[in-house]
Amino acid sequence: MEHVRCNLCGADDAVERYPCTIQAGEAGDWRAFRCTHSGYGWHHTIVQCQQCGLVYTDPRPDGHDIVETYQAVEDPLYLEEREGRVLTFEHHLRPLERITGPPAGRPLLDVGCYTGVFVEIAGRRGWQAWGVEPSRWAVEQAQARGLHVVQGMLETADLPVAYFDVVTLWDVIEHVIDPQGTLRQAHRLLKPGGWVVVHTIDIDSLFARLMGGRWPWLMEMHIYYFSRHTLRMMLERCGFGVRSACPQGRYLRLGYLMSRVSALAPLVGRPAERLVTALGLRGVAVPVNLGDLFTAYAQREGP
Repeated sequence: MEHVRCNLCGADDAVERYPCTIQAGEAGDWRAFRCTHSGYGWHHTIVQCQQCGLVYTDPRPDGHDIVETYQAVEDPLYLEEREGRVLTFEHHLRPLERITGPPAGRPLLDVGCYTGVFVEIAGRRGWQAWGVEPSRWAVEQAQARGLHVVQGMLETADLPVAYFDVVTLWDVIEHVIDPQGTLRQAHRLLKPGGWVVVHTIDIDSLFARLMGGRWPWLMEMHIYYFSRHTLRMMLERCGFGVRSACPQGRYLRLGYLMSRVSALAPLVGRPAERLVTALGLRGVAVPVNLGDLFTAYAQREGP
């Protein structure tokens, strides 16, 4: 475990917001870092900076260990949920193109692209779509589909500077060990006037505040918990001008959704999951938006 300062303002002045729920020796292995992991409510100590308000995990596992963990992650269940991911990313692309402009063969980089679902969909829409992803297993899945996906971290991968029109981070920034460094690298890879699109969980949303310590997104794999305010501050600090930040949900298959509810509230979720199965509705995709996920669109400023 390592102690870290606030990644937004650099202060070492944080107070505990949610106590650690992981007992000594019980920290998960790479399975706890899978996208589909259901370890809701299991997390290290979560604190809030008293200077700028950023919420983050402290202390946390060593940064080098976190990177190695993501390199080792395998997640077959993610492949089974492909239909919901496709619908979600098709839904995300519409507002992205309204704000950033039509694809027209322009280069786009998806950071933390996992198995490349968004890369594939963006490519079909006419983008020159690239991806970068640390998981060796996920990169193999993406490359087997003929997608242009590079294995590694954004900060270390061999990617062209000032080349991309758009850089996307879908459900990624809450996982990285240095979000400010990640956004600065995105700025470096974007053309002047290019766009960074960041989708993440919202610690300041009404649903998060109502749920308190029972908010499902308090998980071991999440290192940073942004609000629209703190993400805006970080984007501006990294040379971006925020043009929009609004709630944006996703699509989930009913079977998968009920399995997530079962992990969070078994007394409700398990009967519901059995009913969905009995009715043959597990494969039906439904929109889910509790207001605790949001997308920020920001434009590169300066030289």
